[in-house]
Amino acid sequence: MADFTVMPADIDETLPTPITPAAVAGIALRKARAVAGRAAGAVVLGADTVVVIDGQVLGKPSGPDEARRMLRQLRGRSHEVITGVAVVDTRNGREASTAVVTRVFMAPYSDDAIEEYVSSGEPLDKAGAYAIQERGLMLVGGYVGSYTNVVGLPLEATRRLLTDFGV
Repeated sequence: MADFTVMPADIDETLPTPITPAAVAGIALRKARAVAGRAAGAVVLGADTVVVIDGQVLGKPSGPDEARRMLRQLRGRSHEVITGVAVVDTRNGREASTAVVTRVFMAPYSDDAIEEYVSSGEPLDKAGAYAIQERGLMLVGGYVGSYTNVVGLPLEATRRLLTDFGV
């Protein structure tokens, strides 16, 4: 297994509207390019994940009240989780990006379920205020697409990109 270093990219992550998979892939590519400027001789992976409902991005909630509002907005409805993944090879300047879209269907959970989940603290650092890989699974009715995309990094697409770059 190759060694890796996590290097945050300090870029403007503002997305144009309407939110498209290509726009999210563009953010991932800008992140990878920003880090590539500080990582000579490396293959850089960048990614960005957004939760989109009604054309609106649901980021990480600012606190419990916003988490409750987001979970009420999602309740009994579907939304999209879009992740852009990009790779930049600093040795030769080659780059590629892709986006993965998963449709998530939320269960018709109760206000009590929202309160229990928010009180756990789990939704406070999650885009869309839920984590499918943790307790938030109880709020999810199903999904179509990549499970790992909803978790935060579509492993299938990431593996394909990295393999194309010899990693």
